[in-house]
Amino acid sequence: MLPGLEAAELPADAIEVGRILDAWGIKGWFKVLPYSADPEALFSARCWFLLPTEKGAKTFEGVGKLTIKEAKTHSDTVVACAHEFDDRSAADALRGARIFIARSSFPAAQKDEYYWVDLIGLDVINREGVALGQVRDLLTTGPQTVLVIDQVQDGKPVEIMIPFVAVYVDDVNLRERRILVDWQPDY
Repeated sequence: MLPGLEAAELPADAIEVGRILDAWGIKGWFKVLPYSADPEALFSARCWFLLPTEKGAKTFEGVGKLTIKEAKTHSDTVVACAHEFDDRSAADALRGARIFIARSSFPAAQKDEYYWVDLIGLDVINREGVALGQVRDLLTTGPQTVLVIDQVQDGKPVEIMIPFVAVYVDDVNLRERRILVDWQPDY
């Protein structure tokens, strides 16, 4: 394990939120590519779990726990520094590492805001009670997000897309794991 990186186990609710791109500056900071347009989870979590890069040379094995001293926005990325990483070469050893954060440490979402990870797998039902399928993915199409739903019609898998906007989405109930929509199966 790298000095400053503590051996750990990945939390059961770990979510991959980004990866380390490169060292940044000479004092142990590193540049992070967040997987979210709003990387609030990276800023609020003081403990990141790292897995080595999937491609290229690996500088460590297993899961490493990194205690974050500071993380902030810089241009279109995030930069961060960690305790025990105080020079460029130490930070450079983290290049390519995948960053995971426990879902339980994410900041609470505001009213009518949802983490995409919480929507995946939810059942989608229309106002008439017809099951339309389950959310497999979400896409950003510029002005709006779209739910990508897997459905089975006549024994064949079909993909339907529903804009994730108030006009079509009546209710999201995370506790009951369902989304109520104003949408028909044949749209």
